Amino acid sequence: MRTSLGSTLRTKSFFVHMLAVASFTTLYWGCSTDEATQQLSAEERFRLGKYYFDDEDYLEALEEFKVVTLQYGGTQWADDAQFYMAESRFLREEFVLAVYEYDVLLRTMPTSPFVRLARFQKAGCNDALSPGSDLDQEYTRKAIEDYQSFLEYFPTDSLATVVEGRIVELTTKLAKKEFDSGLIYMKMAYYKAATFYFDLVLERYHDTRYAEPALFHKGEALVNRKRYPEAVSELSRFLDKYPSSEFRPEVERLLNDARESLATGVVVRPTASDSMETHSQIP
Repeated sequence: MRTSLGSTLRTKSFFVHMLAVASFTTLYWGCSTDEATQQLSAEERFRLGKYYFDDEDYLEALEEFKVVTLQYGGTQWADDAQFYMAESRFLREEFVLAVYEYDVLLRTMPTSPFVRLARFQKAGCNDALSPGSDLDQEYTRKAIEDYQSFLEYFPTDSLATVVEGRIVELTTKLAKKEFDSGLIYMKMAYYKAATFYFDLVLERYHDTRYAEPALFHKGEALVNRKRYPEAVSELSRFLDKYPSSEFRPEVERLLNDARESLATGVVVRPTASDSMETHSQIP
């Protein structure tokens, strides 16, 4: 950010004085306030927008910042105005529009000192748009991608810890969505579909808290499908990986059942519920 931005902006009285001068001009010289405002320089226009911004009048601020970006795009104030235009959208909770404005800065002003914050705030917009785990997770994935992009560009930044925390939280939300889908299919006795979703958790989100219950329920689903060799393998893996798990007693019971079934020479074949399942149940 430029040195002038680090210093205190002109006070409200400056703008009151400016408008007073414009009014005086209107009375004695026939010039309107609008005409006086149109003659503002890029810096004055930006500072007027910043005054509105600090006063939380974001709509007025947007208008002033927009003039700077359109009429003074080649000046040193263009990136300041573009960033605060995005910030105004953000503070109005117009997150989709804010993402667009941050993107404009990132694409067209890559050397701006605002790039760091623009990347962080863009991710924050998609984060804010991320819904509950039962809904479509497009914005969740976008937020994770944006946060990861921030870490690639600024790995040692002071915001890195915050960003890493948000990635963990959002990734956990994605894991929950797949895990809950698996549980729904378990309740419906569609064990093949359930296995598919538990596998998704184990493959994509193995470092989340849903990995442990997903492995347990996968083993349970395999037993129900009479896939005993696979069940023994997965349930044994569970005991090795989570020896102190709350699921241990149930895992041991399922493991014994699977081993007994193998010992008695039970033929492995698709269950009725497996044969009822269609490709439409598994994306």
